[in-house]
Amino acid sequence: MRNNQPIDDVPIATDMIRLGQFLKFSGLLETGGDAKELIGDGLVGVNGEVDTRRGRQLHNGDVVTFEGRSARVVAPVDA
Repeated sequence: MRNNQPIDDVPIATDMIRLGQFLKFSGLLETGGDAKELIGDGLVGVNGEVDTRRGRQLHNGDVVTFEGRSARVVAPVDA
């Protein structure tokens, strides 16, 4: 799953977000229902590998890819 497109940084408010939530929050998908179906069908990548777990925990630096677009989780840094 090679991607030459730029990666969008998406700041989140906490140190973790679930994959299904992040897809919607980042704008890669429009609805949570779409996320459930597309993740289950193996169409979403996390850090270069297909992941079918909608509840997968994403942390700072994780990169999610769908249909040639990528978004990187940017979590707050602990002070």
